[in-house]
Amino acid sequence: MRPNVASFAELDTRTLHDLLKLRCDVFVVEQQCPYPDIDGRDIDPDTSHLWFADETTGEPVAYLRIVREADGTARIGRVCTAAKARGAGLAGRLMATALELVGPEPECVLDAQSYLVDFYAGFGFAVAGPEYVEDGIPHTPMRRERSRRDHTAAPPD
Repeated sequence: MRPNVASFAELDTRTLHDLLKLRCDVFVVEQQCPYPDIDGRDIDPDTSHLWFADETTGEPVAYLRIVREADGTARIGRVCTAAKARGAGLAGRLMATALELVGPEPECVLDAQSYLVDFYAGFGFAVAGPEYVEDGIPHTPMRRERSRRDHTAAPPD
């Protein structure tokens, strides 16, 4: 299985629908977290969408996006894996691909669900601030350490 990478303009309507459905299934339904997932960042020209699709059905089973902040910082977010595809290492493979795309510069940040801090630490991220609660779920801001930017570990999902 190879990761797919596309800008918004490169997504066909069916793929966009399926990516948004996966995000909704994981974050809104499974985690019982109603929030405005469609935030306008998906359509930014500098946003990259990365996903794995089931080889039989073509349905997305793991996803993340990379957005660029105004200061050039890369922000990884919306990392999710369908329940039926967990345990196959797909999130780790997507993270490794995302970090290859971001490269050693610029800064790279994310807001991890706190139980996943160790997962992201395996990719060179370190806690960058105090834990906070968003939509009822504890989160921890993280930043990729400059000295570990060449780290490409792929811990399992």
